[in-house]
Amino acid sequence: MATLILPGEWIKNWEKSGKHEFVQLCKELTEKTDHGSDIRDIQAALYELCWQVVHGNLKLDLVASVLGDMMELRDDMPSILADVFSILDLETGALEEKNKREHYTQLVGACLFFVPEAILKERLDPETLESLGLIKQAHQFNQKIVKIKTKLFYKQQKFNLLREENEGYAKLITELGQELSGNITSHLVLESIKSLIGCFNLDPNRVLDIILEVYESRSDQDEFFLSLIKSYMCEPLTLCHILGFKFKFYQEPNEETPKSLYHIAAALLHHNLIELEDLYVHLMPVDATIIEEHKRDISEAKQIARKLVMVVLPSEKSEDKDKEKEKEEEKNEKPPDNQKLGLLEALLRIGDWHNAQSIMDQMPSFYATSHKAIALALCQLVHLTVEPLYRRAGLPKGARGCVMHPLRSKRAPRPAENFEDLRRDTFSMICYLGPHLSHDPILFAKIVRLGKSFMKEYQSDGRPDVKDKMETLLSCFLSIADQVLLPSLSLMECNACMSEELWGLFKLFPYQHRYRLYGQWKNETYTSHPLLVKVKAQTVERAKYIMKRLTKENVKQSGRQIGKLSHSNPTILFDYMLSQIQWYDNLIVPVVDSLKYLTSLNYDVLAYCIIEALANPEKEKMKHDDTTISSWLQSLASLCGAVFRKYPIELAGLLQYVTNQLKAGKSFDLLILKEVVQKMAGIEITDEMTSEQLEAMTGGEQLKAEGGYFGQIRNTKKSSQRLKDALLDHELALPLCLLMAQQRNGVVFLEGGEKHLKLVGHLYDQCHDTLLQFGGFLASNLSTEDYIKRVPSIDILCNQFHTPHDAAFFLSRPMYAHQILSKYDELKKTEKGNRQQQKVHKYVAACEQVMTPVHEAVVSLHPARVWDDLRPQFYATFWSLTMYDLAVPHSAYEREVNKLKVQIKAIEENPEIPLNKKKKEKERCTALQEKLQEEEKKQLEHVQRVLHRLKLEKDNWLLAKSTKNETITKFLQLCLFPRCIFSSIDAVYCARFVELVHQQKTPNFCTLLCYDRVFSAIIYTVASCTENESHRYGRFLSCMLETVTRWHSDRAIYEKECVNYPGFLTIFRATGFDGGNKADQLDYENFRHVVHKWHYMLTKASVHCLETGDYTHIRNILIVLTKILPCYPKVLNLGQALECRVHKICLEEKDKRPDLYALAMGYSGRLKGQKVHMVPENEFHHKEQPARSSTPANQQNGPGSTGKPATSTIKTEEGTEDGDRGKDKSQGTTKPVNKANSAAAKVTTSNGNGALNSTKAIKERDDKEKSGKEKKEKKEKTPGSTPETKAENRREKQRDERAGKEERVAREGKDKTPKADREKVKAEEKSGKDDKAKAGNGEPMEPSRERDAIKESKSKEKGDRGAVAGSLKSPVPRSESAESERDHKRRKLDSHSSPSHSSSVKDNSNEPKESTSKHHANYNSVSRSKSREREMEKKDSDGTQGRSKEKKEDKDRKDRKRDNAVNDRETSQESKRKKDENGTNSTKNSPAGDSPLSAEKEKSKRSKSSSKEKAESVKPERTSSGGKKESRHDKEKSEKKEKRDSSGGKEEKKHHKSSDKHR
Repeated sequence: MATLILPGEWIKNWEKSGKHEFVQLCKELTEKTDHGSDIRDIQAALYELCWQVVHGNLKLDLVASVLGDMMELRDDMPSILADVFSILDLETGALEEKNKREHYTQLVGACLFFVPEAILKERLDPETLESLGLIKQAHQFNQKIVKIKTKLFYKQQKFNLLREENEGYAKLITELGQELSGNITSHLVLESIKSLIGCFNLDPNRVLDIILEVYESRSDQDEFFLSLIKSYMCEPLTLCHILGFKFKFYQEPNEETPKSLYHIAAALLHHNLIELEDLYVHLMPVDATIIEEHKRDISEAKQIARKLVMVVLPSEKSEDKDKEKEKEEEKNEKPPDNQKLGLLEALLRIGDWHNAQSIMDQMPSFYATSHKAIALALCQLVHLTVEPLYRRAGLPKGARGCVMHPLRSKRAPRPAENFEDLRRDTFSMICYLGPHLSHDPILFAKIVRLGKSFMKEYQSDGRPDVKDKMETLLSCFLSIADQVLLPSLSLMECNACMSEELWGLFKLFPYQHRYRLYGQWKNETYTSHPLLVKVKAQTVERAKYIMKRLTKENVKQSGRQIGKLSHSNPTILFDYMLSQIQWYDNLIVPVVDSLKYLTSLNYDVLAYCIIEALANPEKEKMKHDDTTISSWLQSLASLCGAVFRKYPIELAGLLQYVTNQLKAGKSFDLLILKEVVQKMAGIEITDEMTSEQLEAMTGGEQLKAEGGYFGQIRNTKKSSQRLKDALLDHELALPLCLLMAQQRNGVVFLEGGEKHLKLVGHLYDQCHDTLLQFGGFLASNLSTEDYIKRVPSIDILCNQFHTPHDAAFFLSRPMYAHQILSKYDELKKTEKGNRQQQKVHKYVAACEQVMTPVHEAVVSLHPARVWDDLRPQFYATFWSLTMYDLAVPHSAYEREVNKLKVQIKAIEENPEIPLNKKKKEKERCTALQEKLQEEEKKQLEHVQRVLHRLKLEKDNWLLAKSTKNETITKFLQLCLFPRCIFSSIDAVYCARFVELVHQQKTPNFCTLLCYDRVFSAIIYTVASCTENESHRYGRFLSCMLETVTRWHSDRAIYEKECVNYPGFLTIFRATGFDGGNKADQLDYENFRHVVHKWHYMLTKASVHCLETGDYTHIRNILIVLTKILPCYPKVLNLGQALECRVHKICLEEKDKRPDLYALAMGYSGRLKGQKVHMVPENEFHHKEQPARSSTPANQQNGPGSTGKPATSTIKTEEGTEDGDRGKDKSQGTTKPVNKANSAAAKVTTSNGNGALNSTKAIKERDDKEKSGKEKKEKKEKTPGSTPETKAENRREKQRDERAGKEERVAREGKDKTPKADREKVKAEEKSGKDDKAKAGNGEPMEPSRERDAIKESKSKEKGDRGAVAGSLKSPVPRSESAESERDHKRRKLDSHSSPSHSSSVKDNSNEPKESTSKHHANYNSVSRSKSREREMEKKDSDGTQGRSKEKKEDKDRKDRKRDNAVNDRETSQESKRKKDENGTNSTKNSPAGDSPLSAEKEKSKRSKSSSKEKAESVKPERTSSGGKKESRHDKEKSEKKEKRDSSGGKEEKKHHKSSDKHR
């Protein structure tokens, strides 16, 4: 108690100041206690004062007077002082010092006159009272207390229970049952009851029981009876026991507890007359039983679900039904009476939510509300609490709603006036309802409408002070949606209105919230409640039933059933439907059609279910063979496209899913985006376009839509608008583009990894195609402002976002077009002048303004040295233009307009169409027709403007800083190749652009070199393409060939479009010379030779690719060949070579790789169809023979002359020698046929200076030959004239002489060789051939090193030479010049019979070997050599016929064995017959596939053979015709060839190795 210590000064100076201070302290403490503080402080102060007296520190009388004064401060001060005395009484009684006890007694005695005796008697000890004289004896006093207590608490009073005497009770019942009106109050009745109890000695507990009975029968009189019980009752526990006895009475079997009892128990609980804990123990059943029952319900529900899913036999079904019936009968016998639930219902009815909640918390979740009566009672309570808020915020306009009467009880939950009030009780009530809100659809609608109203307020109210509250409320509404609204919808019987109402709320949530709710609903909700478990099983069973019967014919009926089922349980239904579609893709069309009866909410759920199915981690997105995308993914993608186009479903979630997958580096799901864009926007990406479609795609938007796509997808306006809005609203347009552009390479380098090459290619194509399609969609659908605002500049795209250049320009191109047009319109408005010239100038000005920043931006994309060859302006112009800018597809416009005219005519003639429909259709067609014509006119004007602009720009495009070769290389590398495989339109564009640059007479652009580079080196480009890129590359080559074929077809066209154009100059002179010399232009015949060479190069590359056995090579070359079929092959022997090789592929791949087999068969069939258009070689390019043998070869002007460029690579100078040699080696050979057979060889020298030249006077030609030889020698001397090289040359010569002798000996013994030996020789050849094919990377021999050295010296001299004529250069060093001159003349005579091959022979060291071929056609050489032999047989006058026939048969046998194909023999025989009939000379079938030796060896061999031949046949040369000479020459060389093949296989193998290495 001593919490307050009095200061020592007070006690010492008590009379002076201490007394005053103490009184002041007590007054302050008293005031505090008046304001509700505790009285302990006053007690402590008094205690301290009294304690000082007990200790003798203060005088008794002084303290007594102060205490007397204190009595006035409070009324209860005597009682407070008595308490202090009682404490001191105990303390002093325990002390041993007697004086202290005496001080205490004296103090109390002094205070007797102001502390009443009665209070002291209550508080103090009897002994103390005795010493004070307040009682006589303490002992007697104690006895008296014991007696009184016994009488009060231990004596039992006898009462009258009802059976003793009932009159009093009868009067009591009458009193309680009277009419309770007027002035009768519970107070009056209570007085009467007391009188009756007293008069008739009634038992009070029995009276209470009767009061409760009467209350039960008059439960409407709550107010009266409750106040009566409250007044009457003494102990709550007694009342609780009486109620408990009543409940126990009804717990017997077959007894039912009356509702009135529940009501009075609830009312007593509600008014706190009894406690729930006290009553709860009296109620049955116990909680453990309830929990067990709940578990049993869930397990039964799961069992039912399992049965529905399982396949059950008919016999088992009947047994199960019997068991179920028995169980149901047992249940029906005795429905359990759950008193706890009855009381709960009563509590809810009167609005006692607090106690009701306590009861529900004791039970499993949703157990209580699963009983309909309780659910409805709780629903009613919620109705009452939300009523005022609903009236204010949720009630729709025009709706009245039924009036709700509020509960009379003041203790019921308060109605909510605003959304914040809902958090008080309403939300928790709704959560306790759970799925059982389904019992009250009206309340369901009210809650949804309140949610809608809140969301609108939430979205509009941006105040920061209420933000937290709003967020809390939002989370509450989301919880309600998850735990209550969606589960309740599942239990409602197909209520479409509720579904739509709920969508009204859900559509205000962002899709992330919605999808989260759907995920919970689908994957968790159905497992938590027994009812929902059953519902799920029933839904799946019903879905199976419908899907089994769904066909195209009954779509409407099945659709209605699907609709009904989907209103309540869409997640379960769609999950099953999607699983079926993943297995059976033929269901897609009927399923999509059957979804038209769905609600908006269901469409949204469908979108979620599709995304969930796509993201299923358990499903592999590749097929087991790892080469193709799984069919389930393809089916889902198709479904996505169809569903999202046909129905108004939000796309944001799906688009974000694809974006997220791309971010994660997964490109499989681009298939979905591709399908969606294709179906919704009508933009189709395919490389299988017809030429008509492709032409239409180069026009305006209208023409594209009408003629550019396979499927005429109409009415895409709304769906494409939806797609556009989704992309812009969620800012996904640019991220998707950039991610796709980055992912293209990611597919190969990051994602590719261990995937099959075919699949990687497929994914790359899919990624690329989707980028094209998506970019096209954005360009055509976004407004100019939207597009420009979203796409950054080209340097940011490439440098910051690392977008590949082709994709970056693809995205930027529409932006440039938009900007130029808008700037052009601006300029037109400022100066009004209609003259065409003015308009064009304004257009050029607009282009300059827009493109100048682009020219500056592109400089950062490539290293500085690139811009030495190309100007940034040229680069940007190439990448920024499209086919729309270059040409107007007049025929496509005309075709579409004619189609519409035919359509109008058909509509007019059709009598079945109603008149109004006819009119509408005609109007539509006419409007379309006008649109197309207007579009054509607009494009025509645009193209004229663009061409004028290019004309002005062209002079600044290409700089002459480095060689033409370099310029063309950069152009191909940075412009042509990347763009020609970007899309089909771009492939056409690239070809047309090259043609345009040529037509514009662009300075420093060598058209001839460009075409040569494109056609001569296609192996690597073909091999590195994906499947779709091959289609585009093929289309590019086809367009390039188209142009070349047009020029080749007619001299007039060639002279009009090519002669006098800088692109066809063959000599590029130094600045001081006249460049327009007629002799510097390539004439028509030589151009035809060049074209033949290109065709040959294409053949060689194709055969090489077909022979590799590599899947990608074969597939790609077959695709390319199919694309270029209209323009190639045109030459018969090349076509035959291809046909043989393709036929072999068909045989080989039939069972191995069916897709290659299909491609090869398709091409083979089409190639045969093209055969009728093929021509013999001498018709394709002119091959003249000399008229008289006396005419010197070098005087003949024309294709055989030495001044003619080395154009054709089909034959080398040795003519038929190499042809025959080629027969044996063609499959194994790995080098180009001719030393001059490189990519640029026949057109330019290695430094890019042209070698093409028309024929000149003999003298000039001889001068050139000499100068050529000198230069050649200089070149060889510079790096290669070292002693080692010379020694090497000498060794080579000796080796060749030895080989020549061996060949002669072998030739003499050839005819005597027995057949068995010949077979052995053939086998050796074959093995040698295989070895050669394998030995492509062997060590090179010395000649190859020499060529490398020469090539280096040439590269140093590259820029120094001004004009180099394509004259004949000596193939041997200077020491052999005499021999080489003879050889040279001999070759010239030979060459007349084969002008395409007599083209000026340049040493291999002059040109880098660019040939990409490792194998070349053997078939052409086979057939050509046979036919040549036939000609020789006819013409040979020296009696060598029989021998040559034997040799021919031997060669035939060898060829057949080597080719391993029976029908090859038939083909070659047939070709021989045809040629015999036609009477064509031997030059027609010059061998296409020669296998050259290494350079040095070949030189020495040529010189040897020519000198020998001169000795042997100088007379026939002078007298006989060129044909005869060739015949003898051929025979001898073929003999040599055979001998060399049989004896020198190993040596030749080495040469092949060296040639491969050199390449």
